[in-house]
Amino acid sequence: MTNPVRVLNVLGTTNLGGAESRVMELYRAMDKKKVQFDFLVHTDKEGQYDAEIQQLGGRIYHVPRFRVINYLSYRKALRRFFGEHREFVAVQGHMTSTAAIYLPIAKKAGIPMTIAHARSAGVDRGLKGFVTRILRSSLKYKADYCFACSAEAAEAVYGRNWIEAGKVRTIPNAIDVQRFAFQEEVRQRVRKELGLDHNFVIGHIGRFSFMKNHNYLIDIFVQLCKIRDDAALVLIGEGELKQKIQERVNQLGLAGRVRFLGNSFDVERYYQAFDYFVFPSLFEGLPGSVVEAQASGLRCLVSDKVTKEAALTELVTYKSIEESAASWASEVMRNSKKALVREDMRAAIAEKDFDVQKLAAEMEVFYMSGKNPPGAVTR
Repeated sequence: MTNPVRVLNVLGTTNLGGAESRVMELYRAMDKKKVQFDFLVHTDKEGQYDAEIQQLGGRIYHVPRFRVINYLSYRKALRRFFGEHREFVAVQGHMTSTAAIYLPIAKKAGIPMTIAHARSAGVDRGLKGFVTRILRSSLKYKADYCFACSAEAAEAVYGRNWIEAGKVRTIPNAIDVQRFAFQEEVRQRVRKELGLDHNFVIGHIGRFSFMKNHNYLIDIFVQLCKIRDDAALVLIGEGELKQKIQERVNQLGLAGRVRFLGNSFDVERYYQAFDYFVFPSLFEGLPGSVVEAQASGLRCLVSDKVTKEAALTELVTYKSIEESAASWASEVMRNSKKALVREDMRAAIAEKDFDVQKLAAEMEVFYMSGKNPPGAVTR
């Protein structure tokens, strides 16, 4: 029997996160007899997905985190790695901040295909963001294929000229639509577990980082609490700003109304329990959580900084984060009764090519042949 081709995915970690979750969703759907995923991560710590990756037949490799001052040793570590591992048919860089460094090294080592995959339409504040922009300014010239999750992410990473030249492919942030389908019995069970049987529950899933704008989300919730005594907020995720947000919630006297649930491998359960999904991000690529929320039939109020490509259904409403938190709360209340009616949205999501089963079949052909990448040419 022919061995599967192996594809190396380059990430920061294998922890629960947006890019990681999308890669894992695709990996699960792949025919492992045809294509196997391996992972190169920029940490020596065990990741939350490690056990599953190994169970699926994947291998995990480690290189040091890039810190600018270790540029030479970082390149040396990558040259050593690709000198020892030439078995991959493709290297797919989801970590575009340093992809312009590691993709050419992989190509020089004899890897047939190098792929840059842009998954964010912005960068962090300050020096880190400045350095990221510089590092990826030449990326489009150093990858055989340029992928992006949205037009905004494509423009942010590759530039408008590259898009107009037809050199970028939009790859849907596909999900397992069956996994996120609404189930009333699951909703009731999870709400009871959380002690929120009789509450109006606002939900948010995302890393506690600058881009997710949690402070503004708390402002919105404060205004909702003035309108509804039964309002509750459930926050799922981890991140460097979590403690600060917890402290602020306590200072506002809202500790009993806000739940911090950490990371979760079964986020689909919590979408069922929510009544409304609020997502006031400062920037995104194409947030998988908004796709997942729609698949579960949830109404979503989303920042106008998020690409319109995320609105796969009429469940999504966009609103400017320049408007007051009170106006966001009013918008939620305006649709609060409609939000209680949940529909099966699996077909609607699949029709927009966001069903991971379809994407997996297309990616298998691409990885095995090295030709005809899936997705649409970005416009």
